[in-house]
Amino acid sequence: MARKATAGSDGPIIIKKYANRRLYNTQSSKYITLDYLAELTRKDVEFKVVDAKTNEDITHSVLTQIIMEEETGGQGMLPVNFLRQIIALYGDSMQGLVPQFLENSMDNFRKNQKQVQDVIENALTSGPFGHIAKQNIEMMRAARDAFVPNLGNLGAKKDKSGESLEDLKRQMAELQAKIDKLSKE
Repeated sequence: MARKATAGSDGPIIIKKYANRRLYNTQSSKYITLDYLAELTRKDVEFKVVDAKTNEDITHSVLTQIIMEEETGGQGMLPVNFLRQIIALYGDSMQGLVPQFLENSMDNFRKNQKQVQDVIENALTSGPFGHIAKQNIEMMRAARDAFVPNLGNLGAKKDKSGESLEDLKRQMAELQAKIDKLSKE
């Protein structure tokens, strides 16, 4: 997947890592954190991390460190069995094929992420309670957009009906009343 070019530069942002573990963004002339690099990665901003003393490219190890922090910080995404399978492939004759396979798989997943979201939404919204599920999805999107405003710009559909949050609250109250009525019958 192509990475976004950085503003005002011809290549990736160069990040220098010093012996004291501090990271320095040479483009902005500021010290940064691993969280900042994780955010750049999420925004598809290209960067390269180099050892300040040797100028060796250490981007791979820094990205691995970010993954480790995400995994141990409650954001675990990699299943234990998957990690075991990756470890088992080190030293295997197939080791050389794994990186390209994983990269292509992730690129395809990200390209098709919107389609996957649509399929999941369609699966949830079909059936006898499809109308309620659609309304719940829209309410969740409205709540998400209210609490995390920029998250909705990551590819999710906007509410086409132009309903306000108050309208959604009213609809939610109506749905709750219907559910209460059904549960009493």
